[in-house]
Amino acid sequence: MRLDQYSVGTYTPGAPYWKQLLWYFIGSPLVESYWLPMSKVKVWILRRFGATIGQQVRIKPGVKVKFPWRLSVGDFSWIGENTWIDNIAPVVIENHVCVSQGVYLCTGNHHWNHPDFKLIPAPIYIHESSWIAAKSVIGPGVTVGKGAVLTLGGVTGRSLDAMIIYAGNPAQAIKKRLNY
Repeated sequence: MRLDQYSVGTYTPGAPYWKQLLWYFIGSPLVESYWLPMSKVKVWILRRFGATIGQQVRIKPGVKVKFPWRLSVGDFSWIGENTWIDNIAPVVIENHVCVSQGVYLCTGNHHWNHPDFKLIPAPIYIHESSWIAAKSVIGPGVTVGKGAVLTLGGVTGRSLDAMIIYAGNPAQAIKKRLNY
């Protein structure tokens, strides 16, 4: 690969440059802040920058969001400390989802065999009542089925079926989740 020839191609961040600057210098530091532990303030800021956020969402300190205008969070969902939502493509988190501390949601990768290391963005969709446990990683293009669980430190680059508990790196199905 030739990184001196790298180009993002037709990709755009999805917001005007002034909005990106406001986010990076004002919005993002406030949302990440440990000095503002109140979820309501963080939700209000994210909404001002274009995120769609439902009611009674909990956002803990240290949460990083790359582009709030590409984030949708449903009602009664939780986002734990030090979660990084690296959303160059959309991230949708439905209702009653728990994204635990230190989770990394990555919506972009690069084509390892392309001469200019081509950027490949792909969305992440996490269905209702799922739990992404602490220090887990979800890669680009992954859909997490309704009620699925990715256990502590799990890593997945493929979609997870509904009502199944996954563990490991790469994540493997370990058992069916009982009805909740």
